[in-house]
Amino acid sequence: MLKETVFERLKTAMKEKDVLAKGVLTLLKSALDTAEKEKGAPLTNEEEIAIVNREIKQTNQSLDGAKQADREDLIEKEEAKLTLLKGFLPKQLSEEEIAAILTDAGIGQGVNMGDAMKIAKPLLAGKADGATISKIVKNLIS
Repeated sequence: MLKETVFERLKTAMKEKDVLAKGVLTLLKSALDTAEKEKGAPLTNEEEIAIVNREIKQTNQSLDGAKQADREDLIEKEEAKLTLLKGFLPKQLSEEEIAAILTDAGIGQGVNMGDAMKIAKPLLAGKADGATISKIVKNLIS
């Protein structure tokens, strides 16, 4: 399970006195623990990946804010966080692979965007980010 991997990496970061990794892994472990307590049962792999994706999305928003403020120190820190968090995701699919999967699922011209996304999101959960999925769905249905 992802939670154990995060905990092991956290212990390593603490031993190596890696402040950035320790902070990121502590936040991720806390998010996983909280979600598990709320559910009252162990999280599935998909639920764990959804939490990692949520953390990545928040970090991307922080990175955008740092870029707008032209803060090089924060930009470096947020990019390092992103690299660390993305290491917990399964291999991401290429745009061509995503398009092939969506075409096989029946998404094409004439399909409503909302309906297409309802089909696409569960199919590609953890394998691609939402923005990429949305972009490819728009191309397929137009």
